[in-house]
Amino acid sequence: MRIKHILSLFCIVTLVLGGMVTQCYGKKSSIVRLAYVEWSSEIASTHLVQAIIQEKIGKICHILPMEADEMWDAVTRGTVDAMVSAWLPETQGKLYQKYKSQVDNLGPNLHDARVGLVVPNITVGRQTMGTGLRNKPYITTNSITELPEYARKFKGKIIGIDPAAGVMERTREAIKTYGLKQYRLISGSEVSMTAELSNAIRKQRWIVVTGWIPHWMFGRWNLKFLEDPKKVFGSNEYISTIARKALQQDMPVVYRFLDRFNWNAKEMDQLMVWIKDDDGMYPYEKALRWMRYNQDQVNAWLQ
Repeated sequence: MRIKHILSLFCIVTLVLGGMVTQCYGKKSSIVRLAYVEWSSEIASTHLVQAIIQEKIGKICHILPMEADEMWDAVTRGTVDAMVSAWLPETQGKLYQKYKSQVDNLGPNLHDARVGLVVPNITVGRQTMGTGLRNKPYITTNSITELPEYARKFKGKIIGIDPAAGVMERTREAIKTYGLKQYRLISGSEVSMTAELSNAIRKQRWIVVTGWIPHWMFGRWNLKFLEDPKKVFGSNEYISTIARKALQQDMPVVYRFLDRFNWNAKEMDQLMVWIKDDDGMYPYEKALRWMRYNQDQVNAWLQ
């Protein structure tokens, strides 16, 4: 993009004329590489971080979509520098336990995340005559424990995302823990899952999907998490920033920014909705738009 090229040229000119490499690039002049999983939340956060690194810090930043296990392995090996996509303590907990001694955990960049099984909470028809009360939701299930009773209505399917995702691992565990022998977990992607959900809501069909907050679908439709009395999916989670060892020494400016980067679900929702409203196109430009509307917050991360 032109802005990236202009900033890169500016850094080179500054280096030649003023010898200010540490101000523009940190201690080493190299490309920043970030890994992420292709969830709406991580697409939003990673593109925002990329935009800030390129537009504000002046370093070229490449972002690389991966499966969750590949992402952790890449940070550990140093083939990427960092990720802002670590769902902890439950969703990617096993990966963290495997790799935690080989990476730097910079702490949460977003609190109050959640994963679990989700169903539409949408009523049928208009308000009931005389009372002004709405009809009950067409899906009456409230708990995972009730899923065996409604297996035929749900056609024995739980619609999921990529098979390596932490929420999928938790769902496979939930199938065993709750004895959901009548159900099959259908792998796919976030795009295919939300498409199935949209179609089911439009036709008022019963559907249960793997879901998480923050996600734009909770702003688009009225949805609810099924109760999880055995806590297979855990309680509230947070999204953490994980960096490779030695990043602080190699790229101190980038490291300090990543260490300070944090926002809330409402702020992320704004960016996710902008990306979704354009059918997922041009997320970098949407990140630039978010930066323009939140300049004080961006500057605070960079102080």
